[in-house]
Amino acid sequence: MGKDKLRRFAEITAFENVIELEDGKILRNHWAEHHFKNSNPTILELGCGKGEYTVKLARKFPGINFIGIDYKGNRIWRGAKTAIEENISNVAFLRIQIENLLDYFSENEISGIWITFPDPQPQVSREKKRLTSPRFLQKYKQILKKGAPIHLKTDSDLFYTYTCEKISELRLITHIQTDDLYASGLSDEVLSIKTYYEKKYLAHNKNINYLKFSFE
Repeated sequence: MGKDKLRRFAEITAFENVIELEDGKILRNHWAEHHFKNSNPTILELGCGKGEYTVKLARKFPGINFIGIDYKGNRIWRGAKTAIEENISNVAFLRIQIENLLDYFSENEISGIWITFPDPQPQVSREKKRLTSPRFLQKYKQILKKGAPIHLKTDSDLFYTYTCEKISELRLITHIQTDDLYASGLSDEVLSIKTYYEKKYLAHNKNINYLKFSFE
């Protein structure tokens, strides 16, 4: 591991807006009350990477709590540090494996989920690792409030098609569906938020797929 990664891992242990591994379990069912010190809705970004989307959402919606989740601490460092520097108090980062969500969030605790440019896991053998596989969707269903939306942005046409198929198979409700977000006219102030990688995809004329769906 490089010196920069080691430094970032060391720094986030002192960041009040970063919760790591076992430390997050005691906040289960009490994130708003005990961590954010409010009763506002809480929304997750899964596989948040550097936390760009998480931080930008938090800036736009100060009355909502946002938690970015990723396992790679050196990535989380960037978003957490930006939030500290800008005094954005309604954002936190949780360093865990996403498959362990149910250890950190309780039934009906979450008001929405964002999945932004996840690893599409294209190999058939890795389907269970896709963040919209039935295995993961079942976990989301348990922690989401009734009717709470799941948002997916992806440059992967394969991942988008796969997710559409699972939504249909599981009889979930599709609210918005487009395979070319920026040509669709649907891009508002939230959907137009762009991460570093999304800007690179767009520079190469890659279409961006978007889905908004829910369980009921």
